[in-house]
Amino acid sequence: MVRAGQLRMSSSATDLGLLVSDWWDDINGSTKWQDEIFFFLCAAFTLVASVALIQLIRIQLRVPEYGWTTQKVFHLMNFIVNGVLAVVFGFHKQAFVIHPRVLTFILVDLPGLLFFSTYTLLVLFWAEIYHQARSLPADKFRTVYLSVNGAMYFIQGCIWIYLWIDENGVVEFIGKIFIAVISIIASLGFLVYGGRLFCMLSHFPVESKGRRKKLHEVGSITAICFTCFLIRCVVVLVSAFDEEDASLDVLDHPMLNLIYYMLVEILPSALVLYILRKLPPKRISAQQHAIG
Repeated sequence: MVRAGQLRMSSSATDLGLLVSDWWDDINGSTKWQDEIFFFLCAAFTLVASVALIQLIRIQLRVPEYGWTTQKVFHLMNFIVNGVLAVVFGFHKQAFVIHPRVLTFILVDLPGLLFFSTYTLLVLFWAEIYHQARSLPADKFRTVYLSVNGAMYFIQGCIWIYLWIDENGVVEFIGKIFIAVISIIASLGFLVYGGRLFCMLSHFPVESKGRRKKLHEVGSITAICFTCFLIRCVVVLVSAFDEEDASLDVLDHPMLNLIYYMLVEILPSALVLYILRKLPPKRISAQQHAIG
């Protein structure tokens, strides 16, 4: 009896697996499903971009006397990243079939690079705060930020140029590995400086509501950004080594792209923008770069 029950359970599990597999394949092969998924992503990115733009306008109206603080640049870049992706998915029928094919790579990969630049701004800000609080030199971090980002765009630009001249599978593979590397660098940056700042704040002697809020802010953003960049790294690596079943080729795997973009861009951006929704005070010191 036990053996018969186990066989029935095994058969049911197999049937369920086949059903899910067929459903997944049907969606991937359906033009209607592709359009609905891509238009949903377009709407989601548009919503996040709108929130970032509205917050940028609110901050500017609140403190018009100050220039481009880190907070303002962060929201502007969030608007650009999500706005570009909204346009790409809104016009997916044109964007993903243009020639030469390297242009499609640029449309898909460039927002990811901008996302890296946007969120490593937080790492830069936290690193400066941490070192200034410990009376350590902090001037070098802006140079490091600009150098790392400049090198990233230069290397990726060289990959695109090579693919434009010669569409090579090996170079495409190298490009994916490169995206995975910069993703793990970003996740480690959040882990190191988010963790350091969190520990420093947790040991701060004065207990206050503001301190608790800042602890929650730093801890939450660290966890969100570390996780999203780590997921991006893992997914890109898997897609690089398993192009048939796990490829992020947009037209071939719309469901995989829906899950991917929801986990690594839309949800993290929405959560971080929500956490950083508080406007800066009307009067802040000239040295302050308010984020929070």
